[in-house]
Amino acid sequence: MNGSPILTQMPKVGRSLERRTAREVIADKLMVLVATNMLRPGDELPGERELASVLHVSRETVRGAIQTLAARGIIEVSQGSRSRVANVDLSHLPVTIASPNAIDSYDLEDVHAARLHIELKVVGDAAENMDEEALRKLESLLETQRLCGNDPMRFLICDREFHVAIYRACGNPLLSDFVTDLYTYMMDYRRSAMSRPGAIEASYKDHSEIVEGLRQRDREAVVAAFRHHLMRIYQTTKDLLVKGAASGRKQKHKGTLNPD
Repeated sequence: MNGSPILTQMPKVGRSLERRTAREVIADKLMVLVATNMLRPGDELPGERELASVLHVSRETVRGAIQTLAARGIIEVSQGSRSRVANVDLSHLPVTIASPNAIDSYDLEDVHAARLHIELKVVGDAAENMDEEALRKLESLLETQRLCGNDPMRFLICDREFHVAIYRACGNPLLSDFVTDLYTYMMDYRRSAMSRPGAIEASYKDHSEIVEGLRQRDREAVVAAFRHHLMRIYQTTKDLLVKGAASGRKQKHKGTLNPD
């Protein structure tokens, strides 16, 4: 595919990226964040400078993408305050192959097993195929993550860029699209998990070890670091699911004791 690197490494949201502007591509990337519940109705978007840094484009491109989404009723823009996500549901949109609704319909154990089986193969191939441009992008994203502080939303936006950049480096577009869909699983729980004390620091440490393995083109080190990362994601998601189920049972019991 001809064109700049930014047009060859972005999620498709069900459409071809050929002959599309950077503004359109970034608009689709922001739509993905809404579709996967990384950004929810009422959420404030990070500032233009922050988004431009994470997405590796100019502030003008980000501004144009936000204006595009505002015209579609997906983003609300008002003078004197940050842009917000409108009251929309985009979970039916395909991120690459499947919609988040389709991915979320599967059991956690099945998704985790699939990620271990397929994603480790993908990142191992990425370790062997990683070029210098992709590695520089990952190092830049890692530095951006370091500066995220305690902002889980900003970190998650950067986290997605980080993962997708590695998947794309594997050299198989179909596999990279498939594992990108798996990455979107239970994103609303991922938001909650990243809000826990120490969660951002733990993910940053994982990512640092992954990048170090990629620098060395060390397949075994990258796979081991990614396995550790996936196990931690699985455990925190499982803990939140169990907690949510317990809370639901408690509320149901309370409703039985105190009928309207």
